[in-house]
Amino acid sequence: MSLSSAVFISLSSFGAAEVGRHGQLWFARLAHAAGADGVEVRGELLRQREGQTDEIDEIAAGLREMQLRVVYSSPEGMFGGNGELDAAALDRAFAIALRLGASRLKMSIGHFGQASHSCLQVLKRRLSESAIELVIENDQTESAGTLGALREFFAAADAAGLALPMTFDMGNWHWTGECPQQAASVFAARVAYIHCKGVQHQSQRWAAVPMTRSSAAWRSVLRSLPGGVPCAIEYPLTGDDLLAVTQSEISGLRAIMAAGAAREALQ
Repeated sequence: MSLSSAVFISLSSFGAAEVGRHGQLWFARLAHAAGADGVEVRGELLRQREGQTDEIDEIAAGLREMQLRVVYSSPEGMFGGNGELDAAALDRAFAIALRLGASRLKMSIGHFGQASHSCLQVLKRRLSESAIELVIENDQTESAGTLGALREFFAAADAAGLALPMTFDMGNWHWTGECPQQAASVFAARVAYIHCKGVQHQSQRWAAVPMTRSSAAWRSVLRSLPGGVPCAIEYPLTGDDLLAVTQSEISGLRAIMAAGAAREALQ
């Protein structure tokens, strides 16, 4: 299975409470048994056990044993509230990604602004020192999840000779009031990883759901994105037979990806 056709599972899909109870390695093993090619380890769900070291090395050993591909998702933004590059957050993220054996590190831009432009050469030098690829995600905040904010960042990064790929989260645009279809048309050329999730508006808020239950036009968004990039499930995976549910969702996503690849081949 090539990286381009790989199906990942974001381990947050199993729910923060359950992951807190069992740990991310437990769910990575379930994802592996269900047929996933890789997992996205979530920084906000890493456990620090009292009197013991953290679980990162334990997770890493398990992932190596299963030969699962790894993306590390940092909960911290790259730029702080003052617009300066948060070098400490970046170093923490890369250090954990390295320990996990991750090929990619996913971060949001945080609070990129006018004061941030002068920091881009520092970021460029830092990235040149690592073999881990940084991918920028649209999150659910105004400062790092809107078309305007991300356009400004990518334009400045490109001008600085810093060509950064993007994690395109199909659902997050709804949280910031943006049009996913418009975002796909703007950013498709730099998308290297897709977070697949549907959305429904429930009790005056957006909620992530499987794409087949989505109230949004997810098929047209996916058709606008590159067909040869890895995709990750990032919506709730629940049920009495969690392995069967996960297997079913992986199979469904593979079928969607295959259909997209077939369409591209005919064009």
